[in-house]
Amino acid sequence: MRASMNHRPQASLVHVMEELGGTLLEVIAGEIGDDRTIEAVAIHDPRDEPEASRNAIVLGVGLQESADVRQVLTRLGPSGATGLVVRAPFLADDEVVAAAQQTGITLFSLARGTTWAHLAGLFRALMTPGGHDDARPVTFGGILAGDLFAMANAIAALLEAPVTIEDRNSQLLAFSHAQESQAPAAPRGRQLPPHYTRLLEETGVFREITRSDGPVVVPGPSEAPDDRRTVMPVRAGEELLGTIWIASPSPLSEEHVRVLRESAKLVAMHLIWQRTDADVERRLRADQLRSALDGGPAAAEAAHRLGLRDEPSIVLALSLHAPATDQLPHAALAAERKRVADAFSVHLMFAHPRATVGLIGEVAYGVLPVATTHDAEESAMRLANEFLARVRSSQRPFIGIGTIVEEMARLHRSRSSADRALRVLRAHVVDRAVARLEDVHAESLLLELAAPADEVPSGPLARLIAYDASHQASLVDTLRAWLDAMGDVTLASAAMFVHQNTFRYRLRRVAEVGRLDLDDPNARFAVQLQLRLLAIRSER
Repeated sequence: MRASMNHRPQASLVHVMEELGGTLLEVIAGEIGDDRTIEAVAIHDPRDEPEASRNAIVLGVGLQESADVRQVLTRLGPSGATGLVVRAPFLADDEVVAAAQQTGITLFSLARGTTWAHLAGLFRALMTPGGHDDARPVTFGGILAGDLFAMANAIAALLEAPVTIEDRNSQLLAFSHAQESQAPAAPRGRQLPPHYTRLLEETGVFREITRSDGPVVVPGPSEAPDDRRTVMPVRAGEELLGTIWIASPSPLSEEHVRVLRESAKLVAMHLIWQRTDADVERRLRADQLRSALDGGPAAAEAAHRLGLRDEPSIVLALSLHAPATDQLPHAALAAERKRVADAFSVHLMFAHPRATVGLIGEVAYGVLPVATTHDAEESAMRLANEFLARVRSSQRPFIGIGTIVEEMARLHRSRSSADRALRVLRAHVVDRAVARLEDVHAESLLLELAAPADEVPSGPLARLIAYDASHQASLVDTLRAWLDAMGDVTLASAAMFVHQNTFRYRLRRVAEVGRLDLDDPNARFAVQLQLRLLAIRSER
């Protein structure tokens, strides 16, 4: 075992799977514990005893047989290693699964086409702190990580043709400098004309590119039939990350195709790095925003670093709720939170250039400066509703609106009220997606009083519930209707769709069975509070 010790800050296993899960890594045995971390990268050497430092991730180079994997897991167990990575495809049999559970080591499979060196670089990148002075620059293929323009230039030089790199949504990411000197009629240019893009979609060319593992030749548009392009999908495992477009009038040679395939693997690593690097920036801003929202001695400095001024502001808190029929895997849900939070950030910055958003845990907090305190909360409500009308997500977003604060030192108060409003929305106590605390203040107080969902009511309400259950009666509904109607039998009986005399009879039974004095205001208040809390617990 050849170990490469890493003294950089640790990365949680949860965070690693958020970034690389579903793309490069798949859990095939063991669990992803919230407390598990990666602090070092080690490479398995079959000629040495498998040794690794505590919380190391071990790259199982060459491990293919179940018996070998089981043996390595067993030997690594006492070291406290976090995980073992083997090359896909690998089927974990019952004995391997048992070994992973017994040792507490998580077993991963690495997507085909990804080199071990690139995986090690990504692990180290995830352990790299925000300050660039703390680590040497990371490179892939000798090119600084994330520099797609340099990659496009390198590919263009190898293929002797202009190159562009796009993301999976056909957005231009980079192009080779050689294109600057190309004539206007040169192949590919900076971006496909809109009408030609639509033609490629309609004729199924994009679908073919998405499904292909190799280069796809795309014919030129009608006005330039010789404008042939070769498109190479960029993948990480099964996920399509983007495409490489080569403007080449003649077919690529076998050697050029080989170069293009190898280049696509490098571009994939750069695209994944960009995603990882963007997440580092997110975490830094989120940490600063957390300090600003928590208050205390560090709040002012954090607010200053975020570009916030000591001016009237309001906090918005956004969270996603997954429908019971659409439970996403953890990594997919984390990615969706980031996507929605990024969209929320752009939306708020359109409203005010100094607005800032950070994802803290499961909640995206936005701080929105306001020009005037008059109608500022209503304006924030409109802004939030506009965002929800535009954003598309399978996970229903909710936004709690905080109160206005006059200075940064009180920003934590706005966050607190936004959190309380958001809690009501997420509990589905009210049928709305955006709310101020003022709008749901009563429901917020009731939620704070609400007991655990499995606690059984006591007193008169408990007797009425038991009676209804054994006699198929509706005494609880009768009592609720009478209280909601403030004692008006006419309104209450209409709500129950029964005659007033029938309702009065049931109300007498409520008093008798529940041993409840309906003339006592304290007794009425107690049972009404119990009914409301019971309704809230059933909706949570």
